[in-house]
Amino acid sequence: MTPPSARRRLAAIVVILTLCAALVGMNAPARGDGAAPLAERGWVWPVSPVRIVRGWEAPAHPYGPGHRGVDLAGTEVRAPADGVVAFVGAVAGRGVLTIDHGGGLVSSFEPVVSDLAVGEHVARGQPLAMVAEGGHTAPATVHLGVRLDGEYVNPLRLLGGVPRAVLLPCC
Repeated sequence: MTPPSARRRLAAIVVILTLCAALVGMNAPARGDGAAPLAERGWVWPVSPVRIVRGWEAPAHPYGPGHRGVDLAGTEVRAPADGVVAFVGAVAGRGVLTIDHGGGLVSSFEPVVSDLAVGEHVARGQPLAMVAEGGHTAPATVHLGVRLDGEYVNPLRLLGGVPRAVLLPCC
């Protein structure tokens, strides 16, 4: 028979994993409008080969510290999905490119240099920009941030990079 303290620990672990799965939301629609789950939207990695230099670090609250995106090693940036250039220019001394993918999804890349203009349509996999220097990233590294309806989300949710939680046997 399992002691009560072990059962409580196991129950706590199950609750934590359930909450984590809900936060990741891999199988839930992004909104209640019947939109496809984020992982099923057909995004592709914006760099090749893929090497994550720094991962997503969710803030404790909307204005808290964190890393609202992922840093990827690479020199050329490609469109992760079809969209329209919403912004291209300098922000705080570094080049930024923002793509509106529709449905409330917006991706941003920095630091980059791009010849694209606001309003241009881009296709998934199309070259967008070259990685520049500046910002918080290491040389030859681009920061990818993604917002859904104005809130930052983990870009790996769209790229299929967030593993599912697995409950392992205890004791």
